[in-house]
Amino acid sequence: MKNDIKAEETVTISKAEYESLKQQIAYLMEQLKLFKHRQFGASSEKSEYDQMSLFNEAEATADSAAKEPEIEEVKAYRRKKSRHSTDRLPPDLPVEIVEHELPEDERSCPDCGEPLHTMGRETREELKLIPAKAVITRHVRHVYACRSCEKNAEQVPMIKAEMPNPVIKGSFASPEAIAHIANQKFVMGVPLYRQEQEWERNGILLSRQTMSNWLIKAAEDWLRPIYNRLHELLCAGKVAHADETTLQVLHEPGKTAQSKSYMWLYRTSGDTDHPIVFYDYRPSRERKHPAAFLKDFKGFLHTDGYDVYHGLPNGITVVGCWAHVRRKFDEALKTIPEKNRVGSEALHGKHFCDRLFALEREYAELPADDNFKARYDARMKQSKPVMDDFFAWAEKLREPRESGVLPNSSLGKAIRYAIDQKVWLENVLLDGRLELSNNRAERSVKPFVIGRKNWLFNNTPKGADASAILYSLIETAKENGLNPYDYLTSVFKTAPNLLCGSSIDSLLPWILSGQL
Repeated sequence: MKNDIKAEETVTISKAEYESLKQQIAYLMEQLKLFKHRQFGASSEKSEYDQMSLFNEAEATADSAAKEPEIEEVKAYRRKKSRHSTDRLPPDLPVEIVEHELPEDERSCPDCGEPLHTMGRETREELKLIPAKAVITRHVRHVYACRSCEKNAEQVPMIKAEMPNPVIKGSFASPEAIAHIANQKFVMGVPLYRQEQEWERNGILLSRQTMSNWLIKAAEDWLRPIYNRLHELLCAGKVAHADETTLQVLHEPGKTAQSKSYMWLYRTSGDTDHPIVFYDYRPSRERKHPAAFLKDFKGFLHTDGYDVYHGLPNGITVVGCWAHVRRKFDEALKTIPEKNRVGSEALHGKHFCDRLFALEREYAELPADDNFKARYDARMKQSKPVMDDFFAWAEKLREPRESGVLPNSSLGKAIRYAIDQKVWLENVLLDGRLELSNNRAERSVKPFVIGRKNWLFNNTPKGADASAILYSLIETAKENGLNPYDYLTSVFKTAPNLLCGSSIDSLLPWILSGQL
């Protein structure tokens, strides 16, 4: 059989095409390394390189063969394992005492037969956990009348005893039940269908539809006024943080079930004694939503690099996030072979950011004087020169012909991101109350993200709006040191019975905290 022999084809490409293909291959290899790290590597941005200072890189290239200085030998010391435990129980927990005694017919001496007496006691303690217990509370209202008037008068006055208004009229829902369901879903991440199954196992048929109706009704009637007041107080401050994350709403008018909606996050900064965490559900990620929410806000807004924040109304100064800059250089570092990381430009850029964050940890010890002026002065003296050096270094690397850094490489993108964000990144120097990153907002949006992984979606916009209200009050309560269940229970008991003219401020977490 004759073999078919194909002639080898020679393809000729220009030098420009060769360089273009070379860059594409380098870019794809970087993306592959970064993808593998995200899938299989540690998610932490810390690494062994973080311990190196930007200003002592000589240690990274020191000669390991150099003669070591003589040191005095110290006798080895082995630290004993501590038996100290971090577990703690509150001192006001009720104590149930169980006495273990001999039966009466066994309380005689086995040698002489005389009666035994208690000469001592051995004690051990156990933590007893009792699952959720359902109890029916039956409110009986007494109606009073006058016997004398019944006999002698034409009209008989009737007087009713005081009875608290229900949290939902015509329903058997109690403040404790709604607070428990909300706590399970929005704090513990237990979807309503799992709660429905748990109640059924305990012999209680409580459908997820009923629980959903309770949450939406209670949020609209009693929590929304507090929610609106938190919005006013947040916008009255001078420093805020913002972020956003996706949300799926199945039955949203004009949109498919698979489309994305958004939960916007706004919160106070570290300059207040009464922190506020606020969630705002919106159907899109358009600029009009933060612009409408912040129309009464005049001050500094910490954000990431999302450009919709850069076109907000006048009076708002956007402050960029240096943690995002550091993250870009950290990703660039992970695409470099480990043996080439020390001394690389990616590590150099990351060290600039590390130096700024190290200075911020030092500033945390400064007194919180008027508008944190001591921190402002320290930043102008120490942080500003580091920022100036960083941007001067970044500008030199921006031109690929001189630096050799490809624009589409991870390092090129990190440099371009930093330079594009420069005007907002440098705004942190304007006021001592400001922070170097937007991590405060990212931490606050995380409870919602974790919950979303469990309950996956909202069915209707009304449910998404109720979720925003409940998350806002729960996370604000947590920030103010309150137990969310106790706080919601107190609100649902108090709000339906507020007298006309009473201030909604009495239900704010930092006001109720003294009563819980």
